[in-house]
Amino acid sequence: MTGNKMAEILLVEDNPTDVELTLRALKKSKLANPVRVVDDGAEALDFLFGEGTFAGRDTSQHPRLILLDLKLPKVNGREVLQRIKGDERTRIIPVVVLTSSREEQDVVESYRLGVNSYIVKPIDFDQFVEAVSQVGLYWMIINHPPI
Repeated sequence: MTGNKMAEILLVEDNPTDVELTLRALKKSKLANPVRVVDDGAEALDFLFGEGTFAGRDTSQHPRLILLDLKLPKVNGREVLQRIKGDERTRIIPVVVLTSSREEQDVVESYRLGVNSYIVKPIDFDQFVEAVSQVGLYWMIINHPPI
């Protein structure tokens, strides 16, 4: 991203409760970055690649971080991850899988496809807030992305 425009966080999550908890956790950690929420994998891909309802969007303006659930309608999280990491335009965007799946196959496949981090959503609200806060702080403040 260039200039003074704030980088976005793209949250790809179909569960409204998890969306609300994630937004509250990011706010609690005092991250002021705008968050774009999409509720299925097809919408995430449309947003990233300027297609469908996002046709004409300036696709050179990428989010600085993608928080991705695996269990999504229309296009699942693995397919979204594969498209993101398989395309030169979006490959460098950090993707953090934030999911309830503890299945080893999901973990291994996500890393094989190029995920930057895999986090299992804690059941406890305070632990969830802490996990999302740490993810947000690391990727949005501590990590130094390429320009």
